Parts: sequence; structure tokens; C-alpha cells
Amino acid sequence: MFRRVFATALIAGALCGLGISAVQELTTTPLILHAETFEKSGDAALDSGVRFAGRAFAHGDAPAGTPTGGLERALYTTLANVLAGVGFALLLAACFALAGRPVDGRTGVLWGIAGFATVNLAPALGLPPEVPGTLAAELAARQGWWLLCAVATAAGLWAMALRGGGVWTALGIALLAAPHLIGAPQPERMGGAVPPELAAQFAAASLVTAAIFWCGLGWLSGALWKRFA
Repeated sequence: MFRRVFATALIAGALCGLGISAVQELTTTPLILHAETFEKSGDAALDSGVRFAGRAFAHGDAPAGTPTGGLERALYTTLANVLAGVGFALLLAACFALAGRPVDGRTGVLWGIAGFATVNLAPALGLPPEVPGTLAAELAARQGWWLLCAVATAAGLWAMALRGGGVWTALGIALLAAPHLIGAPQPERMGGAVPPELAAQFAAASLVTAAIFWCGLGWLSGALWKRFA
């Protein structure tokens, strides 16, 4: 069983990580590069205590080891996507094993959609994907709320899909709604150096790209899981 889980995760995660890196080069990466031109123009705002999303240093002085060139950035992004793909595929394969139900490529897509809803879609309702140069709340507060939302969404979907019954369904709906009733941390004021049209385009492109990734990961993981049975 462990060999089946790891074989499924390594192959599916690596292939989907490589594939989504190519997609990002045509979708989100150009938007990030465009936004960085606006971000540089907002450096003076950092001196007055304004915090931009994706900005951990002032006046363009990147710390040692930060990728700067196009090829270097692409390689780092691809490596990160492959590692993330393998990690998420491990979670999917573990869920396949724990569920104890037959899984193929088609049902794997449903698991992938659940992963997208948990990791990307539900958190985006409170914290949409942020392009560099956008005003944002403190990083620790955003990370804490994102984790709460992801865990509550996963638990809610599990209660509704795998348990069944009126009580479990009501509990699942309550878990889905709880993080949004609490509310995501927001900056003291809205705005930033990036035009809102560019920020909205980046958020939409990020979510569509994530949906492609998760559907592909779910399909490939499910197909491999069945093949390695």
C-alpha cells in the first residue's frame, strides 16, 4: 500500500508540476512581471509603513538567493510546483487509501475538485490571490486564517460527501461557513500600487490555473492508483 501511494504521488505530482509550470508561463507569470513594474514605483510608500503583498524587503534590495533572472525564476517556480504537486498528490493518494472506495481517473477528478475547493477556492473568498504591489494584512494573520479555512473546508466536504445524513450535512455546511463568518484579516486600507484591473485579472488567472492543476492531478492520480492496484 505504501509503495502504491508513493508511486502514484511521485509520478502524478511531478508530471502535473511540470505541466502547470508551462501553463503559468503563459498566464500568471506575465501578470506578475507587469505588476512588479508598478510595485517598484510604490517603494516610497514602504517608508510610511504601508505593507505590500509579496514584498518582504524594501527598495528592491532582494536578500541573497532570491531569483532575479527570467530563466532562474522559471527554474525555481518549476521546482516549487513539482514539490507542491508531489505533496498534494500524496494527500490525494492517502485519501484514496483511507476512503477504501474504487478510484479511477474520472473519480480522481472529483477528488481533485475537492482539493481545489479546499486549498484555493474557499480561501480565495476571503483572501483572493494577491499580485505583488497589493496592500495586504500581516502575513501571520493571513496564514492563520488560510489554514483555518482549508481545514474547515476539508472537514465540511468530508462530512457531507463521505458521512451522509442530515446531521452530518448540516455540520458540513456549518464548517464551510465558519471561517467566512469569522472573516479574513484585511489591511487597514484598500488599494496599492497595482491597478485594480490587473489585480483582478491575476486573481482570476490564478484560480483558473489552480483548477487546471487540481483536475489534472486528480485525474492522473486516480488513473495511476487504479493501474497500480
